[in-house]
Amino acid sequence: MGSSASKPETGASPHVWKGSGPTSVSQNIVESLQSSTEANKRLPIHQTDASRAQTLELHIQARVAEELKKLQAKEAEAFKKAQEKLSELSEKDVKGQLSSPAVSKEVEALRKKLEERKQVRQLPESVETARSDVIRCLREHDRRPLDCWQEVENFKEEVRRLEKVWVDKVVS
Repeated sequence: MGSSASKPETGASPHVWKGSGPTSVSQNIVESLQSSTEANKRLPIHQTDASRAQTLELHIQARVAEELKKLQAKEAEAFKKAQEKLSELSEKDVKGQLSSPAVSKEVEALRKKLEERKQVRQLPESVETARSDVIRCLREHDRRPLDCWQEVENFKEEVRRLEKVWVDKVVS
């Protein structure tokens, strides 16, 4: 009972049978395997990697085409809803509200009226003379603009006088 080990030794190799000739399978066994329902569910035995890849590619293309049809149907529905909303909005514009082109025309008309109302008054002769003196002096002394301090002071004084007249006119 205890004379032999119950487990084979870990260093021992498993027993392998080596036949004297090549093993062969009869044609009857191959045909029965190919005709079985289990074998029909899988890819055929003789199918190559290229044909498997082609089959897979065709399957993927079919799925993509199916998803594309779904997306197109969804987008068509969204487009239809958007068109309905636009038609409702245009009907509202006709019923009493102004449409965008009409609003643009009205804004343009108001802008023209506002430009017509602008009135620029002519400057008094004394202010105009002081301004032209500053410009003349700066052109003559383009390298030394500080030489024009007297003309600038005269211009400032004329502007102060004009402002004082305007304030007195507004206050009274």
